[in-house]
Amino acid sequence: MLQSRFKMPSHDELVKRMDAIPDHVLRECPICHAKFLSMRLGRDHTCPKCGYGFRILAKRRVKITFDKFTEIDQNITVPDRYTDEKYRAKIAKAKKVTGLNESVLTGIGSLNKQQVAVGIMDPFWIMGSLGSATGEKITRLFELATRKDLPVVMFTSSGGARMQEGLHSLMQMAKVSSAVAEHSAAGLLYIVVLCDPTTGGVTASFAMDGDIILAEPHALVGFAGRRVIEQTIMQTPPKDFQSAETVMKHGFIDQIVKRSDMKKTLTQLLRLHTKENAYG
Repeated sequence: MLQSRFKMPSHDELVKRMDAIPDHVLRECPICHAKFLSMRLGRDHTCPKCGYGFRILAKRRVKITFDKFTEIDQNITVPDRYTDEKYRAKIAKAKKVTGLNESVLTGIGSLNKQQVAVGIMDPFWIMGSLGSATGEKITRLFELATRKDLPVVMFTSSGGARMQEGLHSLMQMAKVSSAVAEHSAAGLLYIVVLCDPTTGGVTASFAMDGDIILAEPHALVGFAGRRVIEQTIMQTPPKDFQSAETVMKHGFIDQIVKRSDMKKTLTQLLRLHTKENAYG
């Protein structure tokens, strides 16, 4: 009887081989820790096992979500008055990586011929942090939507207020929320999509101001970080206490929507809430 020439490698050998694979070829899900080839992420860039949506550039999200998109206010950026060298270096790097001048991409998009004002925070632009120019862009977006009688869809992904700008950053929470309130007073729809992560001042303001609040699976949603909470209460919080699923269980999120279903879900919500379909 002929013996097989194939010898099954040991577990240690397999691990060594996997460690030798470049990061851009092999990926590991931070939620379920499944390992898989990058090509299995697909167009939506999601974990094939648990559906976690990996962090993506704002411009990529536009391509997978909207039929058409026209950017506005693209030249608004961090004011020159912030001169700290380390901060300016971070800004330059963020611009190069994302192709954006600020941490949020704003514009007018369309879904099944329905026009909508769109804001997409970019987690690769200094962690999608909220700075003075970020707040200015989002405020202008809501003001434009109010004038043009348009609904707003905002994708949030942020580490919170940008401390390099101090109070100028924190005041954007109230500034944007005021514009949201005026948009709401005009009887217009505001949909929020919480992406990973949505934290800090963004969570404490316009991320939770929506008429309808959606979230991607397993997105981190919270205010303070886990380490800050542990050091404050001297306890270890549950592992999933800041997951979108837990937040929804406690009534702060309306629905968890897979990234592959997001376009369809937003299209349906916008169609149901247009004035042509309103009752009365």
